[in-house]
Amino acid sequence: MPRVTTLLPATEAATPIRCVDAAGWPAVLAALPPLAAAFAQASGFEAKPGRIALLPGADGRLETVLFGIEDKNKGKGDAFAVGRLPDALPEGTYRLADYPGDPALAALAWRLSGYRFGRYRDRAAPTARLAVPAGVDAAEIDRIADAVAAGRDLVNTPANDLGPAEIEAAARALAGRFGAACTVVEGEALETGFPLIAAVGRASPRAPRLIDITWGDPSAPRVTLVGKGVVFDTGGLDIKPSAAMLLMKKDMAGAAVALAAAEMVMGAGLPVRLRVLVPTVENAVAGDAFRPGDVLKSRHGLTVEIGNTDAEGRLILADALSLADEEAPELVFDFATLTGAARVALGPDLPALFTEDDALAAELAATGLAVNDPVWRMPLWAPYAGLLDSKVADLNNVSGGPFAGAVTAALFLRRFAPAAKAHVHLDLYGWNPSGKPGRPEGGEVQTARLVYALLKARYGAR
Repeated sequence: MPRVTTLLPATEAATPIRCVDAAGWPAVLAALPPLAAAFAQASGFEAKPGRIALLPGADGRLETVLFGIEDKNKGKGDAFAVGRLPDALPEGTYRLADYPGDPALAALAWRLSGYRFGRYRDRAAPTARLAVPAGVDAAEIDRIADAVAAGRDLVNTPANDLGPAEIEAAARALAGRFGAACTVVEGEALETGFPLIAAVGRASPRAPRLIDITWGDPSAPRVTLVGKGVVFDTGGLDIKPSAAMLLMKKDMAGAAVALAAAEMVMGAGLPVRLRVLVPTVENAVAGDAFRPGDVLKSRHGLTVEIGNTDAEGRLILADALSLADEEAPELVFDFATLTGAARVALGPDLPALFTEDDALAAELAATGLAVNDPVWRMPLWAPYAGLLDSKVADLNNVSGGPFAGAVTAALFLRRFAPAAKAHVHLDLYGWNPSGKPGRPEGGEVQTARLVYALLKARYGAR
């Protein structure tokens, strides 16, 4: 998909956007030229968050934009609030004036708001352009925004045009851009090394696969990203009701997050040895579909009783995590649209974070707030592991009751990465149910920017 560049070099010729709150509005009004002040009052402008007024100069041309922001005494407000502006302003070049927030986040919000998914019909992009705020690395903003757009494109593409082969193609293209190695295990070849991935994907005519990308200095700190790539989830033989399938094209959002984060890491040249593992399947229904009650052996060696075929994501992640764990990486992140329980607890905007590392959890939470890509820590409550007990296998893929579904899913995954120095599981929604500044309705690569920012802070740029 084409990218829209909306950041331009700083220029005094750009129309200023005056950011005003209720407390500062009287002083701003008094300082405006008489014509502009009269126009602002006549138009009924109030310095409330999100309000916009276009003020003319003496020649009638647009001279100033007023933009209402959160009162400085009431908190930060939405760090992406500036993302309202690109769609609201006429064509032209603008610059932020008197902006009290993080200018890099404001510039990023502007870029992210310009995203359009235009594969199936033309969708005009905003024509308002932003001059780069002072001190902001425009190249960094563009890299991040382009990686987010690529991930959003994947999530937004319906399953008829995005199967395991297409995710492989996207991964290979990404690896090729940065000189990374990419290997793929596909179809029947999975049965010996990755039996859970093979079992989940065998009912689809589109062969499952395990994508493995490696990049960077082998002697650098090892960081592995694992992304759930279920291109469509019917639920398998435990089939979902039709209403629950409507958004199942996004069940591969974890894969999109992993690839987007990897694009940011490689684009910035972070000094890490990066590995990206994407198990990708279609959970379909056919005569050879795996069944409730089946017992499957995992790559790790643990046997898993299938309590529900609709809990397939944790199965394919288990084999991928086992592969990651074999080299005992310093950090392992897995990303997945895994449980409805996490959404019930935290809603669509706040991914659930699970890790045993208290310091890392605090670092992730603080970084998420700093870059406006938030997460909320949930407990890996060890006593709940007993809910996954099986009478015939080492463990069941689901608990026997309705409680703590997100916790038991995280505990299941933790069994498959015992050697990693730190394992982080991120249970995310991967979708914006409604449009917000910087977050258009549709696919979203939640936590990709967070993980990139944390790795950049930990290891620095090359």
